[in-house]
Amino acid sequence: MRKPSNLVLCLATLLLLPSCSPRDFLTRRLAADLIATSATFRAPQQFELSTGVISNEAYLSPKYLALQHRGWISAVVARCPALLAPPCWDVTFTPSGVDTFQSLIATGDAEKQSFSIPAARREVVAITGIAKQGNVADVEFTWRWIPLNEVGAIVYSGDAHYRSTASFRFYDDGWRVVEAAAHPGQPLNEALRNAEPAQ
Repeated sequence: MRKPSNLVLCLATLLLLPSCSPRDFLTRRLAADLIATSATFRAPQQFELSTGVISNEAYLSPKYLALQHRGWISAVVARCPALLAPPCWDVTFTPSGVDTFQSLIATGDAEKQSFSIPAARREVVAITGIAKQGNVADVEFTWRWIPLNEVGAIVYSGDAHYRSTASFRFYDDGWRVVEAAAHPGQPLNEALRNAEPAQ
């Protein structure tokens, strides 16, 4: 008598399985995959640099100090334009800096004094917690920068880890990362912008 009831139970289970999708259950692995493949998370970090006359505050910023330390830029005191308070600096590339940046700068930007280059990308290190309530969830995760070139390597350390919390929402096709501000919760771009160093 037991064998037919077990068979019926197995058949019923098999019929119900196709209605479930792997995206129906917000596991740590799914959360990591959805965050890592989201457009916001995959967007490379742009390194912005200006040559020519810049303010003292900009010249003493960590990114310019790192470039000076590598010997890629040099500067001399310059006369400040009307909107900048003295002192100001006239920044130029050294021969070593030209060699480093030449292949990174887009062809059309070679003559410009301000440009940006992709320098690093993000990598999910770990999902550290999931808090679900109905069809929404907050996923706490740690991530780090992966440098894309020499410039990224000196500005974005792969050793530093950051902590962020991304919002997820359940749709008819499963869980999705909230990337746009139109949905409730903290969108991913805001979560990454407000990232805290992980302890």
